[in-house]
Amino acid sequence: MTHPLQFGYCVPIFAWPGGGLFRTPSLAHLDARAALDGALLAEALGYDSIWVADHLMLGQEQAILEGWTTLAAIAGATTRAKLGIIHQAHFFRHPALAAKMIATLDQLSGGRFIYFADTGTRASEHWAYGLNYPAKMEDRMSDFLEGLDLTLKLWQATEAQPLTFDGRYYHLSEAVCQPAPVQQPHPPIWFGEAHPLTLDACARLGQGWNTAPASLAEMTRRLAALRAACANVGRPFEELEISLETQILIAPDVAGLRAQVRAMLALTPAGAATPIDTDFRAFVSGDSDAYPRYLTDAWLVGTPDEIAIQLQAYIDLGTSHFMLWFMDAPGTGGMRLFSEQVAPRFRQRA
Repeated sequence: MTHPLQFGYCVPIFAWPGGGLFRTPSLAHLDARAALDGALLAEALGYDSIWVADHLMLGQEQAILEGWTTLAAIAGATTRAKLGIIHQAHFFRHPALAAKMIATLDQLSGGRFIYFADTGTRASEHWAYGLNYPAKMEDRMSDFLEGLDLTLKLWQATEAQPLTFDGRYYHLSEAVCQPAPVQQPHPPIWFGEAHPLTLDACARLGQGWNTAPASLAEMTRRLAALRAACANVGRPFEELEISLETQILIAPDVAGLRAQVRAMLALTPAGAATPIDTDFRAFVSGDSDAYPRYLTDAWLVGTPDEIAIQLQAYIDLGTSHFMLWFMDAPGTGGMRLFSEQVAPRFRQRA
């Protein structure tokens, strides 16, 4: 493997209890202290990276911690783990200000920041906050890529050679961003998802690529598209660090997994939907020990032995970084079990 195998921890900075079992289904309400404690425990347990989402309104009661503020607090309380914002939303922050923020955090953290650059998602939250969010992907990407170009150039600006930038969307005059990021020529830039415009940008400018939960078949398809994008610009695909962001449900045995799913479903708000698949109901009721496809199609589910097998299948496709949403959070049993019985198997091979 070209890149070292790494496991990341996604911090539960919003609650989405029960229902569709999305990201934080065991978290009834947002708990800021528990979110920070989870991040600190992740570093203590040996997780390689720590990630926060970038939204302004999301989850239960639309309550979510602001990503940059949260990551800055985590950076100050940790010393080793890499730090990143998942799909850092371009239109939330002027790219010149974002460049200054990234450079500062990279300095304060000793060069630990990963810049997961993105146009952002969820138009509704942009509009609610009075922020621009073009309707067409082509327009969003045009704005985003100009902002990224500005950011890269600003990181090279000095007092002796300040940046004047006159673009279609952004304009700077004699701007300087010092101190520059510790990581040179810049922190690693990641892109996400499989839109052709994003894949092209990643092939030309990226050091990493991430996808949200994807089945093995879908991951294979997406990586083939990324390979094609790299070939189109003459870029070796192997230069890119490949990451999978996914949910994980892990327990010592089937009974433990079933108990966790039942506990999550018990938190479902009144009127919210729950899975109705026959095999899902059979598993929850105890009529079957077979894991339902609702859980296994794109997530990691099982005992430590089963999780290790599932990870290996993605590793065989070229995945080297796993960004994990532990479905039992704010409980710590899952992240502890993974760090004790799964991660060491792969670290020993390195």
